Amino acid sequence: MADLHTPRSLIITLYGAYGRGEAVGAPMPIASLIRLLAAVGVDAPSVRSAVSRLKRRGLLAPARTARGAAGYTLSDDARQLLDDGDRRIYARAEPRLSDGWVLAVFSVPEAERAKRHVLRSRLARLGFGTAAPGVWIAPGGLHEETRHTLDRLQLTEYVDLFRGEHLGFAATADAVARWWDLGAIARLHDDFLKRHEPVLRYWQDHAEDRAAADTGTEDQAVAERAYRDYLLTLDSWRHLPYADPGLPPELLPPDWPGARSAEVFAELHRRLRDLGAAFVRPQPAPVENPPHRPRPAAHDEA
Repeated sequence: MADLHTPRSLIITLYGAYGRGEAVGAPMPIASLIRLLAAVGVDAPSVRSAVSRLKRRGLLAPARTARGAAGYTLSDDARQLLDDGDRRIYARAEPRLSDGWVLAVFSVPEAERAKRHVLRSRLARLGFGTAAPGVWIAPGGLHEETRHTLDRLQLTEYVDLFRGEHLGFAATADAVARWWDLGAIARLHDDFLKRHEPVLRYWQDHAEDRAAADTGTEDQAVAERAYRDYLLTLDSWRHLPYADPGLPPELLPPDWPGARSAEVFAELHRRLRDLGAAFVRPQPAPVENPPHRPRPAAHDEA
């Protein structure tokens, strides 16, 4: 997860969290992007540079806001990418052995070996493990997202997808330990917990801050902290369900940390997402006090 908390990653995370709903409005003005990224330590030049790169990659498109300000909106491909990600990040179903497996078998001509690299790296990022050279495997629930991804990248002519079940000869748990580096995945969960479990404890200990903010008796400080903590948590978490494909619990070591990290993310999402939205919304301009006009004398009123 080398791109954790980079400007580009944070911008995509911001759009995924707050940039697709009418409550905030899209496109986002560039001034809002600069303000919102500044809250997590990104300076304005870095924001502009990252936006340019995302535009070149076809993930952001320039557009004008309703007030005519320059801004950016998600491309159709980026929206599909985020919609697919939602199922992993927010609504991941409990994996079951009965869901079986999806197999991706591919062959790319030597003259197009660059596409072979793209195909391998994309399958790895989707969470596939390697069963054999040219044969990649993932839990059956990833079938639909895999189809969307390969279609979007125009790689479908090189790949055949199959559903199936593991029939041996090794025990399935032993085979899974060969297909994926479970130790590396567990370390990613441990790193997430080390970063974000203290954040959850803070919000559990300061629940009254949320109540105060909800009643309007606190200023934007609580909302800003909630936004900052949520954006960084989401930016950490959204990569994890791709590194960890969601294997059935009976195939994992007994002390597997994935369940706890999912609980921590889910609780921080519940507590912070909507609270942080108050900081994301455009800030109203301050109302200037009307100039003081002296009260007319009694004889003038007459």
